[in-house]
Amino acid sequence: MKKVTCYAKRSLALALSAVLLVLALAGCGKAKKSDADYVVKVAYGTALCHAPLHVAIQKGFFEAEGLKVEPTPLDTAATIDGAGTNTVDAGFGLIGKFAQPLENGLGIKLTAGIHGGCIKLVTSADSAIGSVADLKGKTIGVASLTDSPAIIVRRALANAGLKAAGDDLDVEFVVFTNADLPAALLNGAIDSYAAMDPAVSVAVRDNGFKVLVDTAASDPFAHEFCCATFVTDKFASEHPDLAKKYTDAVVKAAAWIAENPQEAAALQVEKEYVSGDAEFNGTLLATYGFHASANGGYDSLKTTLEEMKKIGVLKSETDTDALLGRGYLKFN
Repeated sequence: MKKVTCYAKRSLALALSAVLLVLALAGCGKAKKSDADYVVKVAYGTALCHAPLHVAIQKGFFEAEGLKVEPTPLDTAATIDGAGTNTVDAGFGLIGKFAQPLENGLGIKLTAGIHGGCIKLVTSADSAIGSVADLKGKTIGVASLTDSPAIIVRRALANAGLKAAGDDLDVEFVVFTNADLPAALLNGAIDSYAAMDPAVSVAVRDNGFKVLVDTAASDPFAHEFCCATFVTDKFASEHPDLAKKYTDAVVKAAAWIAENPQEAAALQVEKEYVSGDAEFNGTLLATYGFHASANGGYDSLKTTLEEMKKIGVLKSETDTDALLGRGYLKFN
C-alpha cells in the first residue's frame, strides 16, 4: 500500500510538472508574439491641442510605425483613471495636470514634450485688471481646480507675488463648466477665467476679452512644453519597443502639423474631434510651436514640479527629483 502511495505521489508530481512546463512554454510563445499582436489602447481628448493624436490616427502615423491601436475618447479625469487602472496604455495631455496624480502614485511616464501654448487667462474688455498682479482680491473662474488651466493660473499668480495655494489665498477660485465661463465673466459673476483653446480664443475674438496670460506667448510658459505624450508603467515595462514606437508616431505627427496647421485643423473638424471654425483653429495651431522634444518635455515637467512644490500645490516633503525620475522616460 505504501509503494502504491509513493508511486501515486510521484505520478502526481510528474503530472504537475508537465502541466507547469506546458503553461511555461505557452507563456513563452505568447511573449514572443505579443508585440506583433498587441493592440495599443490610446486615450485621446477632444481638445484642439490633441491634434497630434488625431492626426496620427487619421493619417496613418501609428500604422507607419507598425502599431495596431485602439483609439479611446476620454476626458481628463477619465484618462487619468484609465491610466491608473491600465485600461489604456498611452495618451497625451497637459503636463501640469499630471503633477499631483504622479505625486499620488499614478503609474505613468511622460515620454516627449510635443507643443506649447493652448491655455489663456482672460478678463473682460472693460475691466480695470491689466495684469496678473491686479487679480489680488478678485475671483477667477476655472472648469476644474486640478486641471492645467488652474495650475497655470496658480503659477502665474505666484510669479506675480500673490499667494496661490493653501489657506488665505489672494484670489478666489470659482468653478463653472467650460461652456459657462464666458457668460460668467460677462455678467460679473467672476473677474477673470482660464481655459483652453479653441473655446477661450473664440471668446476673446467674439467678446474682446483681454488676455492676461497666453501660454504660447507669455513668460515663462512660452519657453516650456504645454503638452506631452505618456505611457503607463505597465505598458512601458512589458512593451518598451511599442512604447517608443507610440512616442515616435506622435512626434512625427506633430512635425507634420508644424508644416500643415490648416490641414490638421480641417481634419479635426471634419472627423468631429473638435468643433468650430477650421480656419480659425488652424491659426491657433500655428502658434503652438510643434517642435517635439524628449529633453524639452523632461525640463518642462521638472519646472512644473518644482514650481508646484514651491507654491504649495505639491507637498513640502515631496522629492521632486525622485518624482521626475519616476515620472519621465527617455528612450535610448
